[in-house]
Amino acid sequence: MFGLAALLGFSASVQPRHSDTPRSAVARTTVEQSQQPAAQSGQRLPPPIVSRTLNVVVPVTVKDGRGQLVAGLQKSDFEVLADNVQQQIENFSADPMPLSAVVLIDNDLPDRSATQVQKSLVAISAGFGHQDEVALVTYDKFPTTVAEFSFNNDKLFTSLQRLQLGSHTNMVNVGPTTADSGPLVNGQSLPSSTGMPQHGSGRYVEHDALNDAVYHAAGMLKSRGRDRRKIIFLISDGADSKNNSHTFDETVHYLLSNDISVYSISVTRSLPFGRKFVQHGLADIEKYASETGGDTYFSAKQRDLERLYSQVTEEARNQYTLTFSPHNVSIAKDYHSIEVRVDRPDLSIDTRRGYYDSSLIPAD
Repeated sequence: MFGLAALLGFSASVQPRHSDTPRSAVARTTVEQSQQPAAQSGQRLPPPIVSRTLNVVVPVTVKDGRGQLVAGLQKSDFEVLADNVQQQIENFSADPMPLSAVVLIDNDLPDRSATQVQKSLVAISAGFGHQDEVALVTYDKFPTTVAEFSFNNDKLFTSLQRLQLGSHTNMVNVGPTTADSGPLVNGQSLPSSTGMPQHGSGRYVEHDALNDAVYHAAGMLKSRGRDRRKIIFLISDGADSKNNSHTFDETVHYLLSNDISVYSISVTRSLPFGRKFVQHGLADIEKYASETGGDTYFSAKQRDLERLYSQVTEEARNQYTLTFSPHNVSIAKDYHSIEVRVDRPDLSIDTRRGYYDSSLIPAD
């Protein structure tokens, strides 16, 4: 039932008829040269006729009030609007799709989180089937490809079993500071009450380049087939350094241009199992999920992590797919909003909220 191509949007949970929406788009541009014979001497040939057909594909996740996937909806239960103009749904599918996934794991977690993730790793393979292709990547300062794409689930299991995650303590000294170093005697810091010199601020310096890691994973998924759901399966505490080569906005645009959704598991705190965490000022791992039509889960315990892994892949695989060709939308602007509504009470929708025309044009 639930993910495609070149568009920008944001994900949200919405009530019926208010919804948040969409997700993907694919465009096909054809140029038809005039077939008229050459004009008489002195006449100009007419300019080429450019005919552009834009097919916007909108994968939609629908859940009930308990957060469970909702099956059995029909085409007539949905409405799609582009730039607030109602569109005709031309194609509709509720069929599950195979996955192309990059499992992207933070390799610089706090000690406690790293221990819980390490114990749960092999359970990730259980969420993928024989039609799914999966690659494994870790990251800290730089992303490292541990295993290339493979349909072999046993190979994935073995790679996860052998993977040893790094970690860090929650607090380390980051260098001498005037405010924290205390009085000096002959250029040396006096001991603290604990017997340890006061040499630093006691903060951890983040080296995790989250944006670059997500961008790298998206590059791996870019060329995978459009008949598959392309996802990044991100396991992280959300920490991000200031030394990324790619900005957050640039990375989101790259994800949407290539029909890639991010499903994030935050390992810094726990919630009742399966419960979403809603707050203002979302961390980047949550923003990546919401803006690409994915989802975010929270757990810091091995047992819940193991259950969440299969839940993530089930949700990504089982989405409704709606397709429309836009009409009455402005050609003068690049971004177009999309809204999806479902004609049933007490349901929520996760999907992208728009697409960019420019992302439909292949870049050299």
